[in-house]
Amino acid sequence: MIEKRMQDEINKQINEELFAAYLYQSMAAYFEDMNLKGFVNWMDKQAKEELEHARKFYDYLVERGGRVELEAIEKPQKEWDSPLAAFEGAYAHEQHVTQRINHMMDVAEELKDRATISMLQWFIDEQVEEEANADEYVQMLKMIGHENRGLFMVDRELAKR
Repeated sequence: MIEKRMQDEINKQINEELFAAYLYQSMAAYFEDMNLKGFVNWMDKQAKEELEHARKFYDYLVERGGRVELEAIEKPQKEWDSPLAAFEGAYAHEQHVTQRINHMMDVAEELKDRATISMLQWFIDEQVEEEANADEYVQMLKMIGHENRGLFMVDRELAKR
């Protein structure tokens, strides 16, 4: 049986992952309005991945005999000043999630909860990839500035991912 403190942290993380999916879907809607289908594609995939992460935490908590307690999901931002600003927001959010996962690992280590430590290691590794992916596009968008041809090229790149 999982300890209550760890259960509470995992429940908070389920909400964080569901919010992340909601945020990425909001970003996809923003890019739909700009007719940037590649950007929509990337954000849709991120949203689906965040739902998968929420499910991993959910299933893990159930498997450990914990109680899943779903809370309200915060309303996400819906407008950004530019595609760069949206991707900077995505990158900042991934950094926030990394901090949350690291905090959870600290709690698991304090509780000597080896099963949760093992499960969280996958998420720690995943967050390295998530941050790198978001930052890659932040850097690309910074390089192209407000050049529409560059934006078109990035959009085509994102359509392939």
